This record gives sequence, C-alpha cells and structure tokens, in this order.
Amino acid sequence: MKAVRIHHFGDPSVLEVDEIDRAKPTGDQLLIHVRAASVNPVDYKIRQGGYPMVKEDKLPITLGRDVAGIVEKAAPGFTVGDEVYAHLDWADGGYAEYAVVAPVGVALKPKSLDMTHAAAVPLAATTAWQGLFQHGNLQRGQRVLIHGASGGVGGFAVQFAKAAGVYVYATASGDGVQAVRDYGADEVIDYKKQKFEDVAKDVDLVFDLIGGDTQARSFAVVKPGGALISTVQEPDKAKAAEKQLTAKRYMAEPNADHLKRIGELIDAGKVKVVVAETFPLDQAPAAHASLQNDHPRGKVVLEVA
Repeated sequence: MKAVRIHHFGDPSVLEVDEIDRAKPTGDQLLIHVRAASVNPVDYKIRQGGYPMVKEDKLPITLGRDVAGIVEKAAPGFTVGDEVYAHLDWADGGYAEYAVVAPVGVALKPKSLDMTHAAAVPLAATTAWQGLFQHGNLQRGQRVLIHGASGGVGGFAVQFAKAAGVYVYATASGDGVQAVRDYGADEVIDYKKQKFEDVAKDVDLVFDLIGGDTQARSFAVVKPGGALISTVQEPDKAKAAEKQLTAKRYMAEPNADHLKRIGELIDAGKVKVVVAETFPLDQAPAAHASLQNDHPRGKVVLEVA
C-alpha cells in the first residue's frame, strides 16, 4: 500500500510517499480501506520533532490521526463494508491506503457526511467533546468561554456547547469572527479590539486552545468552583487552588461512544463540518504547508484514491 511517512524530522519536504506492506490488524483491530484522512496540527508537530512520544527511534512513521473509510476486516460490532470514521492512535497512521485501529476509536460514519467531511471530524471533535464535557463537566444553563474558537477544535466546541444549552463566549479575530458567529456563539470577542475580561465574566468553564498570556488572564473570568481546561498548556496550580478551580491540560483519547454521540448531532443538523481544502494523498507536503502557514478556516483533508 501507499503511505505518507517521515524518515527524519523537518519541514513539509520530509513527507514521503512510500510503498510498504499493507497494514495488518492484530487481535480485535479493524482494517479500514481509507478514503480520506484529516490533517491536524499535531501532525506537523510530530513532523517537526515536537511531539514527546515520537522520537528518532520511532521513525519511519506514518502520520495521520483520523480517517474515514470502509471496513475491510471486521471486529465485534462491525461488519465488512461498513462505512466508518475513526480516531487512530499516534503509532498507527492514517495517511495511507489502509489503516488499522482498535474498536475503541471507531464508529459508523454519520450518514449525512461524505468521506471527506467525515474524515475531518474524529480528532478535532473528540478533543472538543472531551474538553467540554469529560474534563470541564459543562452543563446545560452554564456559561463557557472558548479561546481559539475559529480553529478546528474551537469550531466544534462552540457548536457542541450550543447544542447542550450553554451560553457561549468565544474569542477570534479577522474573518474568524464571522466564522464563529456562524457556529452559533452568543458573543464573539475580537481579541485584537477588546479584552475578553471586559465581556466574559463569571463563566463556569474556560476552554483554552491558546495558552500563554491568554490562559493566565483567564483565571480572572472563571467563577469560584469552575474549571479552566486546556489542550496546550498546564494551568497554574496555585492560582487554581486559590479560586478552587478544576484546572488541567489533557490530550484527547479515542472513544467510540463519543464519536457515536457526535455523529448523532451531525446527522440531526446541530453540528456542521467545514472543510477548507482537500489534497490528494501524494500532496501531503502541500497540505501541511497550508495548515501550518495559512491557518485555513476549516479542516484540511487528504483524499485517498
């Protein structure tokens, strides 16, 4: 099979299309004939050597954390021919014609999505879902502030929070402001023109996709007993203890139940999936360059012939 791999760390030019043995499932793993694979920021972090779990001794490695495709070798709960989408472990790799994945990371593809749009969902959407509800314990009637709301994870987070009956403050800038309004945020704060602290107050949860000074300032807007949850940086534990906040950094984990629930929201028309650009598999370097440098509004997806 064809697979896009890196043999050493570097810029997008290190991505190579290799002919390798077809992926072989073991145990209860499924084999998926990949139709599309999403490109995520974690992919270029791995490519650059900035992901702690992937060191030189792990190379070569196939990149890609989420795919959509057709089940070729089934596992309990699935049959051959099922159309699925999946959240892969970092060691498996979705930039390929075939991918293996444990059942814990697989669900039937939302019926309303084609393969390209389905591939754009698993990692970003699961990250948003788990940050809001699993770690942030967000509940109907509460208030959330989402930083970085115009990105892939942020866009899903805004929509999930609104679907759950939550009041949403969201930060963005430029054309991202309108994009976040379109996702349904109640109040969009252009962080280049105003301070979010002047708008969002006494929120139950800050969902932080930015880190740095933005995260540090966010302690001021969380009500006592609330939460500050981040994907990018461990929050200050002393500040958190002072306000009795739940404060943590987390990494998304494959979860089939979460994918099923996300798919139901998509098929119900409560969540839309935005794909900004598509590239054929052998143009993975161009896809990486676009995501890393152009910051498109929506997901970048590789389509596998």
